[in-house]
Amino acid sequence: MTLIFRLLAVMTAAIFAALRGRRTGLLAPSTLRFRVWPTDLDINLHMTNARYFSVMDLGRTDLMIRVGLGPAILHNRWQPVLGGATIRYRRPLPPFRRFTLVSRVLCWDEKYIFIEHRMETRSGLAALAVVQGAFVGSTGVVAPAEVLAALGTATASPPIPDAVAALRGQSPAAA
Repeated sequence: MTLIFRLLAVMTAAIFAALRGRRTGLLAPSTLRFRVWPTDLDINLHMTNARYFSVMDLGRTDLMIRVGLGPAILHNRWQPVLGGATIRYRRPLPPFRRFTLVSRVLCWDEKYIFIEHRMETRSGLAALAVVQGAFVGSTGVVAPAEVLAALGTATASPPIPDAVAALRGQSPAAA
């Protein structure tokens, strides 16, 4: 199954869930289930490293729609972009293995929103990633405060975890 079909399936499910009033909270996790298909494999016959990031894109898409950002993204013509990512591979994902992607917002600062992606199987954690993302509009980077305002909230960011501090290039004590 190619990514376009996965994207269409994720977007359709998320839109219908949002329309039926099953939105998720800003800090609540988004969970998607997938299977490793032959088109996801590398020469070692496990999911290629690049595909992990592609599947995580789907997790962020689902998360954005389910928290209710879809209309604001379309209306303001915001484009979601990544400013950085770090990943830790724990177990390979062989052909046809089922896995779950759990995506959740960890925190935010004045410029970026930090999201955790966990790929899990029955055997345990396959990969853990933290990404720093932002929205770009016609005038440049959209501050997370403006994104939160589009959701109708002014919630303060949770404390910055060590993994995010490392991604920002800071020591945990400096965060």
